[in-house]
Amino acid sequence: MHASRRLRAFKRWMKSQGIQCSDTLDFMDCPQQGISVRALSDLHEGDVVAKIPKTACLTIKTSGAREMIESAGLDGHLGLSVALMYEKSLAQDSPWAGYLQLLPPQECLPLVWTLGEVDSLLSGTELHKAIKEDKTLMYEDWKENILPLVYSAPQSLNPSSFSVKEYFAARSLIASRSFQIDEYHGFGMVPLADLFNHKTGAEDVHFTSVSPNQEYEDDVDSENGDNNELSKISGHDKRDSICENSYIHSDSESDYSSVTGEDPMMLQMIMVREVKSGDEVFNTYGSLGNAALLHRYGFTEANNPFDIVNIDLELVLKWGCSLFSSRYCRARLSLWRRINISGSVSENSEYFEVSSDGEPELELLTLLYIMLLPDDTCHKLDISICTADKVSANIGMILSEKHDITWSTSSEISKDLLLTEKVCRALLALADIRESCYGLKSIDEDVEALKRCCVTERKLYHSLMLRISERRILEKFRTYATAGAQSQTFQDANGTSTTKKRLKKH
Repeated sequence: MHASRRLRAFKRWMKSQGIQCSDTLDFMDCPQQGISVRALSDLHEGDVVAKIPKTACLTIKTSGAREMIESAGLDGHLGLSVALMYEKSLAQDSPWAGYLQLLPPQECLPLVWTLGEVDSLLSGTELHKAIKEDKTLMYEDWKENILPLVYSAPQSLNPSSFSVKEYFAARSLIASRSFQIDEYHGFGMVPLADLFNHKTGAEDVHFTSVSPNQEYEDDVDSENGDNNELSKISGHDKRDSICENSYIHSDSESDYSSVTGEDPMMLQMIMVREVKSGDEVFNTYGSLGNAALLHRYGFTEANNPFDIVNIDLELVLKWGCSLFSSRYCRARLSLWRRINISGSVSENSEYFEVSSDGEPELELLTLLYIMLLPDDTCHKLDISICTADKVSANIGMILSEKHDITWSTSSEISKDLLLTEKVCRALLALADIRESCYGLKSIDEDVEALKRCCVTERKLYHSLMLRISERRILEKFRTYATAGAQSQTFQDANGTSTTKKRLKKH
């Protein structure tokens, strides 16, 4: 179907479903970049530019496969995947045919890349391990839940419409396009709302659900895929809590509607800032780094301020065992844990974040500091753990003795105090170990490859963007460590009195 024809068909379908779209919005269909939404006239904060009935959304509750899905006890990703595959299998007979013809067969997420592509393009990145685990778990889901359903369903189903390939395709669409609607419907596909493109920190339009308990929901969240793994690769994400602001489906809806004039069965899209005529209207999918954007939506952004790089605890122990015995490292790690400190945890992995400006977490610096303490000082710290009033007080007492600082339990440890010359050298070694995960190609070679690459080569382009953004952070991480070492050398040459001011007070 020609691009303009498919948009016209979609607009006719929207009208038939009671979806109200402002005449101030225009849909652009570009063969390379897909559909975008632009303003035909100036849009102002507070303008309601669309109203979408919940009955027009494709959810488990609205799908023709509802009884089959609920009888099988499926919900969440699995249930919605079955609903989507079922409606796609009906083709023109589906009530959502006018909407489904607008969707691609699948989104170009790493989830649907071949294993060879994942290994060659994502090696070393924050996504490599996560995607391979996703593929394994989702195949198991399909084999254990979808496959038996196809052959036991009361209605006749075409197995090819529910194949593992179709399941992965459905999951890619759900990961990139679904929204949390309310408590009753859960999350689902929301026609029109999923056409607005993302731009970090540039939300123009906000998707809301009217609630009988409050005038508007703060957020109607986009489904975020596998939360545990994403917590490791996305940094902070306002969409992580799936039912954080859910709409309550109850008999009070009609009472609420008569009082406020708002329809609780209607979703709304409201402008949250001014957009000039001719400009694209953006939604925002959250404060996500490039790893999370590529994982969930299939694209990356240049100079993304929410990018992070993780250093796994496993790599820290690898560094430690290159200098000390395995027994020594385990003992120091145990001591670190006894101070009630730990890194971030995702699934079975413990790791430390390095922010986009190259600064490591305090927890990593504390672990390195303890790993490098002299034995007698470490023994003193071990004894003090049982009597300290505050978690950081143990380390604080050691620092106070070393730097001749007056310590109180209301004090907060400054990262600068932990940046000894040895800790800085350890940071540089960790940067080298983490960098080696990307293979033999240098960052300069990656940059040159990106220059030669066309944005339409989506897999190669966005994987290079991710690799480069992560390696830039490691460069800043090295700069941070080098600057810390130089500062320490300067202080050693001029005495330690300057450190007295570097213990923060609450």
